[in-house]
Amino acid sequence: MPEVRFYHLTQSPLEQTLPVLLATSLSRGWRVLVQGGDAARLRFLDTHLWTTPDDSFLPHGLEGQGAAQPIWLTTSEENPNNAGVLMLIDGAKAAPERMARFDLVALFFDGGDTAAVARAREDWKAVVEAGLPAVYWAQEGGSWAQKAKSDGQ
Repeated sequence: MPEVRFYHLTQSPLEQTLPVLLATSLSRGWRVLVQGGDAARLRFLDTHLWTTPDDSFLPHGLEGQGAAQPIWLTTSEENPNNAGVLMLIDGAKAAPERMARFDLVALFFDGGDTAAVARAREDWKAVVEAGLPAVYWAQEGGSWAQKAKSDGQ
């Protein structure tokens, strides 16, 4: 059963946070599916990931371009790289039944966007009601602090 992690972005934008967590995932041998809600934003992130971080390489591919890579950016629910980690960004949604097919799910939301915060609260409720363990992380003082945890029961 996967753990669903909610990442409340308050101090750094997704463009800074995502490459760090993707690099960590790759260092652990994980394949990642990054599902976004907007194709144009994914194209931007595709370009951004080729240049960030400066000291490492993040092998990735974009839906509709080339073969599946260890990191796959998409707007669809397909999993062509057989990822065990699902990262949901920019309002992308996944039903708890779909989340349960992954080893780990990370949902990112912008703390400055009240609609995104409201959606994250709805998602938290749905995840917990589905019986999935959930952890809520918030940025504090340049690092992540665990603010809430549910074992999904």
